[in-house]
Amino acid sequence: MPFLRNGRRRLDQDWPVLVRYADVLKGVHPRRRTILVAVDGFGGAGKSHFAAGVAAARPGTTVVHTDDFASWDAGLDWQRLRRQVIGPLLADRPARYQRYDWVAGCLAEWHDIPPGGTVVVEGVWSSRVTLADAYDVAVWVQSPRETCLRRGLERDGQAALALWQRWMAEEDEYIEAEHPEGRAAIVVDGAPTVEHDPDVEFVALRWPS
Repeated sequence: MPFLRNGRRRLDQDWPVLVRYADVLKGVHPRRRTILVAVDGFGGAGKSHFAAGVAAARPGTTVVHTDDFASWDAGLDWQRLRRQVIGPLLADRPARYQRYDWVAGCLAEWHDIPPGGTVVVEGVWSSRVTLADAYDVAVWVQSPRETCLRRGLERDGQAALALWQRWMAEEDEYIEAEHPEGRAAIVVDGAPTVEHDPDVEFVALRWPS
């Protein structure tokens, strides 16, 4: 099954298409030394898998998880994410941030990110309007809500059901208010049924022409 010139692979219909992770940032011209990518989507949608695919295909990529800036009670601390990571990288300076430990309920070890290369900010709310101006590319990973909940409970246990239900309600408010899926340049199928090689390619529901 041949690839098109822009990295898409032909299917019988126009959409979806298969795209190689190595082609995600082709043609992207950053405004500073570091390419910044947001990978947004519901909890359990498959954002971490997509971010890992990009990182594996693009040496020198750093993945920052918004979970390191969030908690069940407070959601995403986007001000700290901007202050410690995005702001310094926009200014071509090293970034340094503390990971939030969800089990201990406090800030933990520090992580350093040098400017240059690619930084993927992965997680719910990563492409919110207050951060959107920083990114060279915004990606939305789409999965059915029941799939997201099942994956979340497989990870966190059935005892977390009430927490997940509250979290998902906050996600719904975010989607209704900001429509990040509509602003994303790339929309990824996070629960694909199309046959593909998940190590090197993904199923795109929207891809720049």
